[in-house]
Amino acid sequence: MSALCFQPKLHFRRNSSLAFISFASVLVALLFGVGMKSAAAQTPAAKSAGDIADTWQGTLHTTQRDLRTVVKIEKSSAGALKVTLFSIDQGGQGIQATSASFQDHVLKYGIEFIDGSFEGKMSSDGKSIAGTWKQGDTSLPLVLERTTPATAWAIPEPPPRLPPMPADANPSFEVATIKPSRPDEPGKAFLVRGAQFTTVNTTLDDLIQFAYDVQAKQVVGGLPWMESEKFDIEAKPDIPGSPSREQLRSMVQKLLADRFQLKFHKETKELSAYVLTVGKNGSKMTKNTGDPNGLPGLFFRQLGFLTVRNATMADFAHLMQSAVLDRPVVDQTGLDGKWDFVLKWTPDESQFGGMGIKVPPPSDAADAPPPLFTAIQEQIGLKLEAGKAPVEVLVLDHVAEPSAN
Repeated sequence: MSALCFQPKLHFRRNSSLAFISFASVLVALLFGVGMKSAAAQTPAAKSAGDIADTWQGTLHTTQRDLRTVVKIEKSSAGALKVTLFSIDQGGQGIQATSASFQDHVLKYGIEFIDGSFEGKMSSDGKSIAGTWKQGDTSLPLVLERTTPATAWAIPEPPPRLPPMPADANPSFEVATIKPSRPDEPGKAFLVRGAQFTTVNTTLDDLIQFAYDVQAKQVVGGLPWMESEKFDIEAKPDIPGSPSREQLRSMVQKLLADRFQLKFHKETKELSAYVLTVGKNGSKMTKNTGDPNGLPGLFFRQLGFLTVRNATMADFAHLMQSAVLDRPVVDQTGLDGKWDFVLKWTPDESQFGGMGIKVPPPSDAADAPPPLFTAIQEQIGLKLEAGKAPVEVLVLDHVAEPSAN
């Protein structure tokens, strides 16, 4: 579940504190590992009525269920506010607000990562803040009450992280179950829960693109059933620990060779492609300084609202080519390392074919985000241009329906 998310899910899911997963080839880790044993332990002993710095809590009454929300507000010596949100019925992982202010007894904070914001006014006695939580196109009333040690809700500890597999390990799937998907199953999913690998409603084309980090047009010689027949997979590695992205792809490659009898050879062809470069004014993205071995997270909050955390430019390029655009995307940015950014645009009918989505007509609202190519330049300082480029393709020599479990 997405933290404080009451909009319908899109097509890709992962086991994450924020689980709107956008595409099939990038793994996602828990992005927020901050935890608290209880809100009470964090609450100062006494506060003046007008002091906003404290721990507050309230309940969002959604159509699906109630969501208990804890908001911890801290103030620096310079008066700047730091707001951290905990949705304790959705795992309780801390999410820091990207903006916050308190003026004339009105509290405002926004969390760009989940497209959420709150605005409310403090009561005259300073014990509550009545306002509205907005996320996407949905608004819900939310009343935050100042906590005391007696009333504060305990926040769950973050789930333990599975230690990584040894870097030199060469794992295979010890057990793998492949079965046809339900006809009414919406979307598609690649899920990673600890060491468990699961797919939902995925075609062989999807699996090949995932395993070999290619776009649909880079797979040549496929059969019609490869893009129409859909499968659910449950698989467990034969080595303990959390696999890296490369180890997981290697295991899926072995699965395809064993169960689908996949054989191919590689060629290089000049194809129509999009070339990703740095714009003339330089990148506007934020360098991620966290765990260099951490898994990337790329999430669609909704069509045209992408949040990227701890991802390389290759990760971003693959997302665009596999889920959004209709041709390969070649990364020529020359940017090393991992990056964080948010990208908002108004999609058109040529996009999101890789996710099986029919894009609605673009909004004519004055505040609608710009088209994709403009948004990439204005918001993250990159440039995406159509052209031709040499691209490696997989030419299929043999493939078969999956063997029995």
